[in-house]
Amino acid sequence: MSQHWSLVYEGFDPEDEGLREALCALGNGYFVTRGAACHARADGVHYPGTYFAGGYNRLKTEIAGREVENEDLVNMPNWLSLGFRIEDGAWFDLRTVEILSYRQALEIDQGLLCRDVRFADDQGRITRLSEKRFVHMDDPHVCALELVVTAENWSGSLEICSELDGSVTNGGVARYRALNGKHLEYVESSELDEESVYLKVRTNQSRVEVALAARTRVFRDHERVHPLRELVDEEARIAHRFQVTMHPEASIIIEKMVVLYTSRDHAISEAGLEAREHLGRLGSFGEAFDAHCRAWMHLWHQFDMEMICCLDGQARHPTLILRLHIFHLLQSVSLNTRELDVGVPARGWHGEAYRGHVFWDELFIFPLLNLRMPEITRSLLRYRYRRLDQAREAAADAGFAGAMFPWQSGSNGREETQHLHLNPRSGRWNPDNTHLQRHVSADIAYNVWQYHQVTAEQEFMAFYGAEILLEVARFMESLASYNAELDRFEIRGVMGPDEYHDAYPGATALGIDNNAYTNVMAVWVLMRAREALDTLPELRRKELCDKIGLSDSEIARWEQITCKMRICFHGDGIISQFEGYDQLEEFDWAGYRERYGDIHRLDRILEAEGDTANRYKLSKQADVLMLFYLFSQPELRVIFERLGYPFSDEMVVKNVAYYLDRTSHGSTLSGVVHAWVMADSDRAHSWKLFTHALMSDVSDVQGGTTPEGIHLGAMAGTVDIVQRSLTGIQTRDDVLWVSPRLPKEVSKLHQDLRYRGHALAITITHEKLCIDVRPGGAAPIKIGVKGKVYTIGAGESREFRFD
Repeated sequence: MSQHWSLVYEGFDPEDEGLREALCALGNGYFVTRGAACHARADGVHYPGTYFAGGYNRLKTEIAGREVENEDLVNMPNWLSLGFRIEDGAWFDLRTVEILSYRQALEIDQGLLCRDVRFADDQGRITRLSEKRFVHMDDPHVCALELVVTAENWSGSLEICSELDGSVTNGGVARYRALNGKHLEYVESSELDEESVYLKVRTNQSRVEVALAARTRVFRDHERVHPLRELVDEEARIAHRFQVTMHPEASIIIEKMVVLYTSRDHAISEAGLEAREHLGRLGSFGEAFDAHCRAWMHLWHQFDMEMICCLDGQARHPTLILRLHIFHLLQSVSLNTRELDVGVPARGWHGEAYRGHVFWDELFIFPLLNLRMPEITRSLLRYRYRRLDQAREAAADAGFAGAMFPWQSGSNGREETQHLHLNPRSGRWNPDNTHLQRHVSADIAYNVWQYHQVTAEQEFMAFYGAEILLEVARFMESLASYNAELDRFEIRGVMGPDEYHDAYPGATALGIDNNAYTNVMAVWVLMRAREALDTLPELRRKELCDKIGLSDSEIARWEQITCKMRICFHGDGIISQFEGYDQLEEFDWAGYRERYGDIHRLDRILEAEGDTANRYKLSKQADVLMLFYLFSQPELRVIFERLGYPFSDEMVVKNVAYYLDRTSHGSTLSGVVHAWVMADSDRAHSWKLFTHALMSDVSDVQGGTTPEGIHLGAMAGTVDIVQRSLTGIQTRDDVLWVSPRLPKEVSKLHQDLRYRGHALAITITHEKLCIDVRPGGAAPIKIGVKGKVYTIGAGESREFRFD
């Protein structure tokens, strides 16, 4: 394969280990295991976590004088554990030996993590270690580890301990450690045969049983050896210990094959039985690895892209980082996800940050999946559909109609946003009011519509998507109240995507009024809900309206709101982030940068000072500018003109400049949005923001957050900048619009996409655009280029030259 496929680290750095463990995590959409060394335990440097997709559990804790309940993504039993010691010495620890060489490489194309270490102990004995591992992409229940140990200048006994450890707790996020983190209880364990052990645990609230079976074999000179084994069976931990004799320049190979099941898996009798039987069917490490590699090869055929860049002085090529981002997306959600009842978590399944909850990050993730593997999007949207009744109940409890989806979602769709949030700067627990981000329901409706635009799948819209759209429309309609004095509808008491403003300065009431993003999204949802109704077959439309009790009078009110929703402005055409934004104080950006350096999280800095972000014109991330990220200018012009407000290209440029100057980029998503919205007006600045966003996780730009879990929305969002922003791809009005805007740093971009049943190859240079529709049986599609619409069928090609 071509270059830029390996993420390599030279040397061991304890301070950097947490970051490496997150970035070198391996997964398959069913579970993810962090990239900790096989000998490591959670000790302040290492954190060998394993997490099942949707593996949640709820626990209560006494905090600040009140009892709080949190639902967490559970750290499951550690299957990696493979320790060793020479003679009767201490068990191997990198921090107690002299490291002669150390190299760690994540082979992105194969989903393989390699670690090579050469060290000398206090007796002068030199040993080489070579570790390889993978989490099987084709067989989602399987993972494997191979460790080669070579004695360079010594002979003697090597003792090995291969363990399954169910005594682990949740402790991967420092600010959560005051909370109850013991989620697992021991069920049973046993020795299966001389090479294999078995362990079952259970989450103590959600009652999910988790079963692991492990087989450990030893090879010398390609022949199996059978050392005498000692069984160590303690509660929640079971291991085989054995000794082998080593000679100078001789090696042994230790192969550990592991199978994992949970009681929520489909087509099983019982999790433990399935794990034991599956282990009995497993072949060798090499045989499993071959099948695993084939699965990754097929994924890369659909997700890889060719971007030829003219760059100077960059340590890591953008193509490598883009592939790393795709890699982690596919480890979090893959074809293995299709049969699971899970959403897509903001931080992947890579750690305990945000407790594995599902936020609005789908907005940044689904566009990439829609145009590559929409089957995954469909599954993730059904996660939302299955929780529609819970969203209806939440809306009713809050005094609204329709469906109010939670800002943070987990197992069953209840609102999982914590009541209290720890500010690590001040050490204080403060109220968390982010549940007021009512826009999340509109964001979900947006995702439904965009999936439909790309796939034109009528069955999904008829039986799932339309019902979500209609119930969210009802909710947005019920949020709006009529102001007779202004003859406008308003939405009050909410929080926008900015997240820094949860109330007006000095106010006791929570929320702000007429957030522009929320109000425009409400209008858009109401328009699309009506359109979705019109696209349904007559019989299905009647059935659905009867099922949910949708009346003509409700639809008539929708029409009113879409013509009279209030949007606030100030200055010369600046869309006010919310009503009264212009009355807030300007912030001393220069002074705070000089005082603190890193001011990404101004909310925490200000709270520690006894101040509040509510007083200032500042944002954590894009808010108004999200409108320019989600919608084309023609789409926004239709909405604004329908409402009786002006809209122009010049207005977009002014708003981008205004809000970019007032944003702290406290979220990794912020760079993605700003790079996108700058692409038309300032491609050089856009490229700079894009390359900075690319480094969000690789360089841990937020100073310690990536070790707790990757930022999946930012990862997918940067890839989508290449996929849709550089290409100018938009899917609207049943047309695939392509309007390339390559920066000077990119000379060529090629990618393979899927659109309405067709496989498309799109190649762009600064001189021309080539679109090839692969042979197939789908109906012809419409492609829009330079303002004209062309009909193209299977097996046809079009070339467009740029003047």
